[in-house]
Amino acid sequence: MQTFTVTGMTCGHCEQAVRKALLAIDPQAQVTIDRAQNRVTVESSADKDKLVHAIEEEGYTVQGT
Repeated sequence: MQTFTVTGMTCGHCEQAVRKALLAIDPQAQVTIDRAQNRVTVESSADKDKLVHAIEEEGYTVQGT
């Protein structure tokens, strides 16, 4: 399980964009998003760098990686 601090998510559409990007990397991933805390938790066997890249490609910033 990996937890990322993701800034820039301001609405439900943002959450869906992040979720969709992560599921494109690993369709079996379990994704939990807490927009109020800027937290995205991913339970996946995918490489951390690939997950971070997917989030950043959607235009969001991943901090502390």
